[in-house]
Amino acid sequence: MKKAPILAGLVGSLVFSTLALAATAKTYQVTGPVLEINSDMIAVQKGKDRWEIARDTVNVPADLKVGDKVTIEYRMHATSLEVKSKASTKSTTTKKKAA
Repeated sequence: MKKAPILAGLVGSLVFSTLALAATAKTYQVTGPVLEINSDMIAVQKGKDRWEIARDTVNVPADLKVGDKVTIEYRMHATSLEVKSKASTKSTTTKKKAA
């Protein structure tokens, strides 16, 4: 009979830790005038920089036009990853001078 509460506690801990690890990525935002709009991205001017944000599944109002000031909330996510080999260590050898 004492095993049931312990088992329930372990299962509860496992479920809670799984949910905690499945947290979504942090969100960021950029605000500025729209420079360009197309089916794939929206370009916004932030200071002197041009930011191009992929549209993915965001709903864009039909009346949005170039020059409108917008605030876009976005998340950063990896699209690929490549492991680079570590830099090879160069061995330094000293040459003896001929006498």
